[in-house]
Amino acid sequence: MSILTAEAYLSFDGTADAAIALYQRALGAEVERILRYGDYPELASMTSHTTRVMHAVLRIGASRVLLNDVPPGTTVPRESNIRVTLELDDPNDAAVRFDALAAGGTVRFPFDDMSGGKLGSLTDAYGISWTFHCPAKSA
Repeated sequence: MSILTAEAYLSFDGTADAAIALYQRALGAEVERILRYGDYPELASMTSHTTRVMHAVLRIGASRVLLNDVPPGTTVPRESNIRVTLELDDPNDAAVRFDALAAGGTVRFPFDDMSGGKLGSLTDAYGISWTFHCPAKSA
């Protein structure tokens, strides 16, 4: 058996739709699939939150990020030790995307020159931690 992929799964407490919109604007994410609790009668009867995202798949570059709204009554920690890392090839584009994703969030350290390229870290408005890396171009 071999592992085919490893993907981040982000959980929200009723704000998944807003987070998806932010990731579309800031990162150019594309929604591949979105399922709501109300799409499944057996789940819809368990919650009045039928419009919450039960499972969504976003394409960000060549990678996928999965996400959902947890069922009502489930606690979502505001932050964790998990971080989504993006590697970008254009420092100007990376800076624009970094600033867009940082809006309403907290910049841990600004996207700036470091040895080996540019690096920055932030927590977005929904508590998800991100690292942006743009390697230095070889001469």
